Amino acid sequence: MFYPAVKRFFDITLSLVGLVVLSPLFLLIAMAIKLDSKGPVFFKQERFGLNAGIFIIYKFRSMFLGAEKGGVYEAENDPRVTRVGRILRRTSINELPQFINIIIGDMSLIGPRPVLTFHPWPLEDYTEEQKKRFKVRPGVTGWAQVSGRKNLMWDRRLEYDIEYVENLSFGLDFKIFLKTIRKVLSMTDSYNVGETVPKKTSDT
Repeated sequence: MFYPAVKRFFDITLSLVGLVVLSPLFLLIAMAIKLDSKGPVFFKQERFGLNAGIFIIYKFRSMFLGAEKGGVYEAENDPRVTRVGRILRRTSINELPQFINIIIGDMSLIGPRPVLTFHPWPLEDYTEEQKKRFKVRPGVTGWAQVSGRKNLMWDRRLEYDIEYVENLSFGLDFKIFLKTIRKVLSMTDSYNVGETVPKKTSDT
């Protein structure tokens, strides 16, 4: 298939340009994070990537140290989020260091968002159909993110991910790109409204 190679070329090119052009902004953000709270500039975390391989994702740190102990769900006005972090999250600027992940080869600009190794559930709990989402590189933004993002239940998010994989094309990526810009500018669906993992029923 020809498009994945073209997609990878654009991923690398746009990410390199982004890192160069935005380097002054990155420096200002790094200074603001360090002045605002104790801890590193970058937040690093294990995620599932292509073929369910594990990689380290990079983000600008937006929470206080130890915030992960409070769970994976963030609410509006979450006290774990720093003052600078609130701005970074509302504008999605905290995701920009993932340009590094793209250049390394861990991610793409557009694709299913990389999931935690334990959330929404461990790898062995995904169905074979749901595992299709791992056939492509995860993205900074994706079909599920522009179709409801954090307001979607996880089983629905996975359905969007599978739909993306099965219909991968320049047209779909361009559509997601335009919708992402609109989402970022409107700053909508940027926090969880509640638990989004469906409760698993026990066998009887």
